[in-house]
Amino acid sequence: MPDVRLASPQGKWILLTTVLGSSMAMLDSTVVNVALPRIGQDLDASLAALQWTVNAYMVTLAGLILLGGSLGDRYGRRKIFVLGVVWFAAASLLCGLAPTSGILIAARALQGIGGALLTPGSLALIQASFHPDDRSRAVGLWSGFGGIGAAVGPFLGGWLVTGPGWRWVFLLNVPVALLCAPIALRHVPESADQRAHGRFDVLGAALGALSLALLTYALIEARGGSLAVALTGAAGLAAAVAFVYVERHRPDPMLPPDIFASRQFTAVNLVTLCVYAAFGGFFFLTALQLQVVAGYSPLAAGTALLPTTALMLLFSSRSGALADRTGPRLPLTVGPLLCAAAMLLMLRVGKGADYLTDVLPALLVMGAGMVILVAPLTATVLASVDTARAGLASGINNAAARAAGLVAVAALPLLAGMGPEAYRSPTAFDAAFDRAMPICAGVLVLGSALAFALVRRPAPGCRRPECRTHGNVTAPPLEADRPG
Repeated sequence: MPDVRLASPQGKWILLTTVLGSSMAMLDSTVVNVALPRIGQDLDASLAALQWTVNAYMVTLAGLILLGGSLGDRYGRRKIFVLGVVWFAAASLLCGLAPTSGILIAARALQGIGGALLTPGSLALIQASFHPDDRSRAVGLWSGFGGIGAAVGPFLGGWLVTGPGWRWVFLLNVPVALLCAPIALRHVPESADQRAHGRFDVLGAALGALSLALLTYALIEARGGSLAVALTGAAGLAAAVAFVYVERHRPDPMLPPDIFASRQFTAVNLVTLCVYAAFGGFFFLTALQLQVVAGYSPLAAGTALLPTTALMLLFSSRSGALADRTGPRLPLTVGPLLCAAAMLLMLRVGKGADYLTDVLPALLVMGAGMVILVAPLTATVLASVDTARAGLASGINNAAARAAGLVAVAALPLLAGMGPEAYRSPTAFDAAFDRAMPICAGVLVLGSALAFALVRRPAPGCRRPECRTHGNVTAPPLEADRPG
């Protein structure tokens, strides 16, 4: 049984290294959006290249995050966590030194692999290291500090882009890793799951990531309408079908199909796909809209986004407690509708937009909707499966959210009619943005309708989340299996 106490020096070192590791991956999911216009200018990149700068990271992270957790359980959580930190730092260095957009995109894909190794490992280390009496408090501190990191991410990104330059958005990870990895090796005990057995589902992970990559490519390049794009899209669909086939026939699949026998689990994941697709498209385009059209500096644009994550950080735990009393159906119905209203309010943000009257109201409504929505979403995922599979269910839900976001970043500019150079023209980008926000709002309304029709109150005594405070806008918080 784990016996490290939170108040001990070792306990504090464990908390520090897990916060540092998870914060690297979490920050890179939010700060890069603010840097995109400057990246495009410096590297003479098209809109498609900017989409890939975001999505290359998300493809490998979403496709491999379940495998990353399994590797830690089998070979040692500390070992895989440190490997992920070092890998992430090396890929970040390559991102910061990239001379072309193509190299940057490849480095971002490598970053996602590192993120898939360290993200589930940071929470698993806490679960496996701390005494049961201190575990919930340690998880709460870990998620709270991670929420602070997510909240300041856009501001930090804007400050770096405005000051030393966009490359420091990536280079900053290197000294953090140089601090994090030695602390982990010295102070974090190694742990593994003795129950882990069977072969790793490497084929399933590869097919999942490949299908996401091919479909993303087809959506981003669909403006050309070439035969190669059509063939790529068909290959992506074929890879998705092959992934489902492999998962149904493997003895130890990465994504066990029988977990979807729970109607509640299936329903809440459909809601997740809708809401995080809208969120992914919203934050990608809003960071560009504020700079390209409204004329904000990167620092001003990053600061402008703070209210949404700050509200989540301050009130997410209270929202979860309220949902425990009302049941998840009401917040999962109302939350997406508030977020949809926020996206329609963003239609007021154009050239010379005033922050207090045009931007802030939309972001406050957006934050309120996410506060109401995200904590009950996580709780419902955990409550819809057996306690022994709670960590798996959370990982699937987290991967689904990331996959939805990357598909939205690929598809939304196409649906809104953005040309390859749209972000260089304030007029063209503003017109496309005004077409994109109602699309995002419509997807959120669909998510709300699904929640109202399909989500029910879970049975009493089911698993409750330990990560009650969070501020990540790209995916719901992860939950790990609790050791015995």
